[in-house]
Amino acid sequence: MRTSWGSATDRGRVREVNEDALLAYPPVFLVADGMGGHDAGDLASRIAVEEFAQLAGQSSASSDDVHACFSRTSTRIRTEFTGGRQGGTTVAGVAVTEHDGGWYWLVFNVGDSRVYRWSEGALTQVSVDHSVVQELLESGEITPTAARKHPERHVLTRALGTGEPPEPDYWLLPAGADDRLLICTDGLTRELADDEIAHVLASVDDPQEASARLVQDALDRGGRDNVSAVVVDVASTTTPEPTPTTLPRSAPDLGPHLWDEMLNGATVPRSAVPAPADTPTPVPPAAPAEAQEDPA
Repeated sequence: MRTSWGSATDRGRVREVNEDALLAYPPVFLVADGMGGHDAGDLASRIAVEEFAQLAGQSSASSDDVHACFSRTSTRIRTEFTGGRQGGTTVAGVAVTEHDGGWYWLVFNVGDSRVYRWSEGALTQVSVDHSVVQELLESGEITPTAARKHPERHVLTRALGTGEPPEPDYWLLPAGADDRLLICTDGLTRELADDEIAHVLASVDDPQEASARLVQDALDRGGRDNVSAVVVDVASTTTPEPTPTTLPRSAPDLGPHLWDEMLNGATVPRSAVPAPADTPTPVPPAAPAEAQEDPA
């Protein structure tokens, strides 16, 4: 399967450092949203990218390949952060994989970064957030509208490096000829509603332009957090269309408070209680990465 893609990231209009990191090179595309502040969250997300980058250049990646990357990332983060130093990261992404003679998307997620699929004129959120608010939604205690402004919307129930060994969710989806995948951190979904995201994915053909546009739209709305987006298109595929399968998920306990992140309304583990975000102040946006297409 051939893919084309684009990516963009920005520190936003409030944060002093970009704790997001991304990887966009076949067969793996992902974003990581670090937690812990300067020289902690940015290191944790960079570790995730370094481990998953070991798959770059392969024709495909299996679920075992991806899970090994999660395990190495979690171990390295716990090893790096000693002496009271705290850090962790979300990871969400997609790997191109082969299954029963066809091409598939292997979607994976830990935390509240997301993977969306735009196909046949409809946007679907594939990943499921590992957050307190998601649990409240699933139990019917709050509505989707209330979830966008809930005071605990940044509190995670799972992340890498902050507690038990990783427990990612996986989804196996047949790759369609018109598929477009969006992988993004919560800095994007915090500012833009699903219909606004769908409009960009539907109206901007080039994946690099689409990712840059999404990031800029989030900045125009306030950019209260780091924001990153990767857009992946199918260039050619002959995949059959069997029924997609989903693996079950469960939530482990997470680690201690990350008070610096709470003060800025950032992604934090379950044990913390977030405070309101600071008032945004404009800063120049960073230049997006260039679009690329894989040769095989």
